[in-house]
Amino acid sequence: MSTKDYLEKDYYAVLGVPKSASAEDIKKAYRKLARQYHPDTNQGDPSKETKFKEVSEAYDILSDSKRRKEYDDARTLFGSGVGGQRAGGGFPFDFGDLFGGTAGQQQPGQGAGERFSDLFGGLFNRGGAGTRSTGATRPRRGQDIESEVTLSFTEAVEGTTVSLRLTSSAACTGCSGTGAKAGTTPRVCPTCEGTGAASRNLGNFAFSEPCRDCKGRGLLVDDPCPVCEGSGRAKSTRTIQARIPAGVADGQRVKLKGKGAPGENGGPAGDLYIQTHVKPHAVFGRSGDNLTITVPVTFTEAALGAEIKVPILKGMPVTLRIPPGTPNGRTFRVRGRGAARKDGTKGDLLASVEVVVPKTLDDKSRELLTEFNTATAAEDPRADLIQRARSE
Repeated sequence: MSTKDYLEKDYYAVLGVPKSASAEDIKKAYRKLARQYHPDTNQGDPSKETKFKEVSEAYDILSDSKRRKEYDDARTLFGSGVGGQRAGGGFPFDFGDLFGGTAGQQQPGQGAGERFSDLFGGLFNRGGAGTRSTGATRPRRGQDIESEVTLSFTEAVEGTTVSLRLTSSAACTGCSGTGAKAGTTPRVCPTCEGTGAASRNLGNFAFSEPCRDCKGRGLLVDDPCPVCEGSGRAKSTRTIQARIPAGVADGQRVKLKGKGAPGENGGPAGDLYIQTHVKPHAVFGRSGDNLTITVPVTFTEAALGAEIKVPILKGMPVTLRIPPGTPNGRTFRVRGRGAARKDGTKGDLLASVEVVVPKTLDDKSRELLTEFNTATAAEDPRADLIQRARSE
């Protein structure tokens, strides 16, 4: 991407969020748009693929707090005249100095050139001041890929490995990435002399941007490859084994570094982002790193106390001691029986008791409960309920 392209792009508008949007709002907007324009769901529609690339590029900048600040600062600085003018008119530097090799000659604090070079060098991974790369040889990072996976409750808690079929851009197999038809070779672009970049003067400023003739490649193809139509890139489908870490929650986004689309010219691969969906369990629930379970107990177990068996996820049941007089809804904690954490420890199992009232009684049970009711008639649990209700 050229500096000019970067300055003119409004990543907030691409995602449809205001500049004051929170990180969570940006993430939600990206997820919605990524699902809408993903190439896998819009096969054969190049406009949707282009939109997906724009959305991914915008999220790549705005989701990183450091890069987002650099982007905001840069647009603010350039929008306000780039630091002021000389007395005689014109600016004390041009964009070639800002992003080329002169910044390294200044000491910190002496000029805007170094400040802007550092700013954009970090943002575009150019390697700092004094490194001028050509479009023909500059390594390019591969695109990030978005995918989704549905896990069982147990797989999410324990972790699992899933097979994912990914479609991304890669070097064309028909021409090995050259863009030229088999038996032919590309030629050096005469306009940029193979650099892939051209200088464009705008009054007091000079922009360095991709060469329009070769589109930044530094090479021209006279007889294009019929597979990729001269682009050197083609759709590639591959299947990978992706490890989902233990303890992922429903809706969590897992990042696998270097598992995205292959880079160009020796550049690193992009990253893979996996959106996880977790099926509910028939018995267990989740509360952060803790698992939850509701355990039925009888009236006598709650009143007299008991030792009961409680199931755990993937293991033998544990014994839980219920003290006499346990009220309905009381929660007991079984330590270390929950979901895995990043540090290798586990959360707890939270067992809540639910007193079960029998739906039918035989004559003997009814007689005994009647005797119990008579014996405890003096203890009215609602004695002051009406009075307390009226006192408010």
